[in-house]
Amino acid sequence: MYAVVGCTNCSNMWLLSDPKASKTATCPRCGRRHQTKKLRHFFESDDKDAARQARAALLAKKHGDSAEFAQVEHVSDLGRQVEESGIDDREYLEGSGLDADEVFQAGERAENKGNSGSPDRVTIIRDAVRDGDRPTEDEIVAVAVERGVPAEKAQDVLEKLRRRGEVSESRGRYRLL
Repeated sequence: MYAVVGCTNCSNMWLLSDPKASKTATCPRCGRRHQTKKLRHFFESDDKDAARQARAALLAKKHGDSAEFAQVEHVSDLGRQVEESGIDDREYLEGSGLDADEVFQAGERAENKGNSGSPDRVTIIRDAVRDGDRPTEDEIVAVAVERGVPAEKAQDVLEKLRRRGEVSESRGRYRLL
């Protein structure tokens, strides 16, 4: 069972699957929690597509676009039209004066770097603090430099971790919290 329900706070409409299964539902727009039995049900159906169609029709009517909506056979046609319209990534990049192949290759390199198994800078700094016996900033930076983090970046990351409260510093010595 699917129901098109409306929020009493922001007037948003959304699909609720199996409204009798849970006692509460949260509005996806404003986050207000509602008792499902008190929500206004604009439409109910066992068919999800029918409920999607009803919601789309209600939204079109609410915004004064009923005539335009009537020209669309089904809401799933709108999704297909959106996919077919516009330009693809390659055309957009080349139209912006960029070499699309270079951009795609850079994306692949970045993706592969993220999956390489090597830890990021924050992890390296945390490990350096954890592994040391209340290490100083110089000791932490030295370990980070050994692991490929530039000294200035290591100092920046350590300072950010301190400000966020993830590490503490006392008399020039650091520890994880």
